[in-house]
Amino acid sequence: MSNETLDLLIRSFPQLLLPMLKVTLPLTAAAFSVGLIIALVVAMIRVLEVPVLSQICKLYVWIFRGTPLLVQLFIIFFGLPAIGIRLDAFPAAVIAFSLNEGAYTSETMRAAITAIPRGQFEAGYTVGMNYFQIMRRIVLPQAFRVAFPPLFNELIALVKDTSLAASITVSEMFREAQKIAARTFEPFTLYCEVAVIYLIICTILTRLQVYGERRLSAHEKR
Repeated sequence: MSNETLDLLIRSFPQLLLPMLKVTLPLTAAAFSVGLIIALVVAMIRVLEVPVLSQICKLYVWIFRGTPLLVQLFIIFFGLPAIGIRLDAFPAAVIAFSLNEGAYTSETMRAAITAIPRGQFEAGYTVGMNYFQIMRRIVLPQAFRVAFPPLFNELIALVKDTSLAASITVSEMFREAQKIAARTFEPFTLYCEVAVIYLIICTILTRLQVYGERRLSAHEKR
């Protein structure tokens, strides 16, 4: 590695780390949180098979799982202004990622809820609980334990997917790398550095996932 390349890596690192901390991670956290709420609502509606609403939820899941995330970003940011709806880049990205995440995660939550034995519901009704009390106190805590590994996998995937937000001018880490590469004419070096930073973040999250799974496993054995 030449001195020029090393100097570029050192100088660019804080310029890349700052948007990671200020934009990429908050975007991930916001989209995952909203997506999880959407997923929970959609999953419960589909498990209950609520007339009309269940069909709307199926349509929503079908559309957002069946179309590319990049296309969804473009429709929300570049397409909606055609019908009079204008959004700044960051809110548009949060909406697109949240809706996409909600569609995928709803299937995870629905599978986790249906994996809980029906006897749990019957036991709840026996002691006088209504459906929502049973879901809140009995079913959902167990369902979240079942869904924990795939949900964390979705979170890790979302961290990487946020790089697509650069395509709608969100000033996250990858877009900053593009700007630096355009000035320095060193795309290979900059993009490799970005890849390493993503790798570090995802490795930390993977370690947290393993730790969380061990804690849940230990809790279940008690």
